[in-house]
Amino acid sequence: MAKQKRKVPEVTEKKNKKLKKASAEGPLLVPEAMPDGDGAGPQGGAVLRAVQDAEPELSPEEQSVLERKLKKKRKKKERQRLREAGVMAQQPPARRSGAELALDYLCRWAQKHENWRFQKTRQTWLLLHMYDSDKVPDEHFSTLLAYLEGLRGQARELTVQKAEALMRELDEDGVGGPNPLLPGRAQRIRQVLQLLS
Repeated sequence: MAKQKRKVPEVTEKKNKKLKKASAEGPLLVPEAMPDGDGAGPQGGAVLRAVQDAEPELSPEEQSVLERKLKKKRKKKERQRLREAGVMAQQPPARRSGAELALDYLCRWAQKHENWRFQKTRQTWLLLHMYDSDKVPDEHFSTLLAYLEGLRGQARELTVQKAEALMRELDEDGVGGPNPLLPGRAQRIRQVLQLLS
């Protein structure tokens, strides 16, 4: 016989409002509020039962939901208070461009840093832009060629195919054609083909 899951009843809007109000006021300390302190007197027990009847106990799920909502409200109020005071939240540091990240990745590889690890996105960026001397300067291209020596698998095959296609395009157009490729780019294509073929 399969066990059935116990359904957790959804918190109604009315109950939610009560919970928010109760949590905003803080926990009720009825027994300590009594003059004798134990809450066991004739009035203490009645007050304690009345409070228990008015406020149902919260399940752990309801309690965590309530805490998250209150935390969110506190943060919102804090941001508003800072905004009114004229203090702007500090802006996160500017993100580095893909070119900077890829070239940094290549330099760390060349220096055999212990914190270097393979990153496909950086390698992909380098392979896409290796023929552009503006994006991969000449001083980094020799390092990139050394990196390409270790290229394996499909990345190597695709790089060779792309270089061959670019070389055919270059030969068809001719160096002095209407849409000439830069001589530096042609030289880079030849070097890559020579290295990987």
